[in-house]
Amino acid sequence: MGFRKYPRRANGSRRRSAKGGPTYAAIDLGTNNCRLLIARPTVFGFKVVDAFSRIVRLGEGVSTNGCFTSEAMSRTIAALKICMKKIRRSGVSRMRCVATEACRRSSNADAFQELVGSETGLDLEIISEAEEARLAVQGCAPLLSPDAVWALVFDIGGGSTELIWLRYHGSVPEILAWTSLPCGVVSLAENHGGDRVTRTDYEVMVRHVREMLSPFGAKTDMSAAINTGKVQMLGSSGTVTTVAGVHLGLPHYIRSRVDGQRLTFCEVDAVSARLMDMDYETRAAMPCIGPDRADLVVAGCAILDAIQRTWPTGGLTVADRGLREGLLFGMMRQDRDGQDTASIHA
Repeated sequence: MGFRKYPRRANGSRRRSAKGGPTYAAIDLGTNNCRLLIARPTVFGFKVVDAFSRIVRLGEGVSTNGCFTSEAMSRTIAALKICMKKIRRSGVSRMRCVATEACRRSSNADAFQELVGSETGLDLEIISEAEEARLAVQGCAPLLSPDAVWALVFDIGGGSTELIWLRYHGSVPEILAWTSLPCGVVSLAENHGGDRVTRTDYEVMVRHVREMLSPFGAKTDMSAAINTGKVQMLGSSGTVTTVAGVHLGLPHYIRSRVDGQRLTFCEVDAVSARLMDMDYETRAAMPCIGPDRADLVVAGCAILDAIQRTWPTGGLTVADRGLREGLLFGMMRQDRDGQDTASIHA
C-alpha cells in the first residue's frame, strides 16, 4: 500500500509522540490543494493534533499541456516542506502521502515524485482511481445516515470528480459502483472560463458534465433507488464546503459549522446563482472563498448542479472530510486489527 514507517528505536518499539501514544499523518496532494492532517487515535476515532492546507495548483495547465510546470512544482514542494516540518515536530509514528488525478495524468509525474523525495524526504504515492474512491468512502463513513439504504458520495476535485454509489447496511458501507470523471474545477475553468462566467457559459458547463455523468447513471439502479426516498447524497469537496459557508453567512470558514450540514437543492441553487452573478473581485472578497478560489468556484457549482439535476435527491450532506480521514482510519485500523478496511468492499 506504500505506507511510510519511521525507523524503529533500538529497543524495537515504534516511535511514539511526546504524549505517549502513536501519532499518524496523512497528506492528500490533489490537483489544486495540498492538505495535511496529523492525529492520534481515540476510542471514538481520532483527535486532530495539527492540520495544514494550501492551494498549490499543481495541476495548472495539465489539461492543456499534459505536464506540470516548474512554477507549479515549486509551489507544491514549498507546501510539502511545511508539511514535513509539522510531521517532524509532532513526532509522527506512521504516515501516508498520496497524490491523485494530476499525478495520474501528468507526463512528468515520475520526475516530480523523485523531486518530492529528494527535496522533502516524503514518499509520494500516486494512488489509483479505485483506491481514491475507497478512501473517500472510508473518510466520509461517519456522516452516512442510518436511515438511508443507499448513498451517492462524490468528491469534486481540481482535475477529476469521483462518484461512488454504495449500499449502506447500518454501519457497513458497500461500494456497488464508482467512476472517476476527467473533469474538475481547474480543468473545467481552464476550458470554459473562471474569472467571468455568463449564464450561457454556466449552462454549457452543466451540459458538458451531465453528458459525462450519463454512463455512470446507466449502469446503476440509482434513479429507481432515488424514487424510494432512501438515498443520501453526500458531497466531499472544497466546492460543497464553500457553498455551505456562503449559505450560512460565516464571517470566516468554521469547519464545525460546515461538516455534516444538510443543504437542500434550493439552497445550493440560490448560492450558485449569487456567485455566478458576481464578478471575480466580489467573489474574492468573500471570507469563505478568497482570491485563490474565486476563479474556480463557479465551475465547481456547475459540476455540483449537474450532479443535482441528474440525481434529484432534493438535498445533500456536506462533508469536510475525505481522503485524509480515510488514510488515517486505514492506518490506525491496520495497526490495531491487522487490516485496513474491514467494512468497505470495493
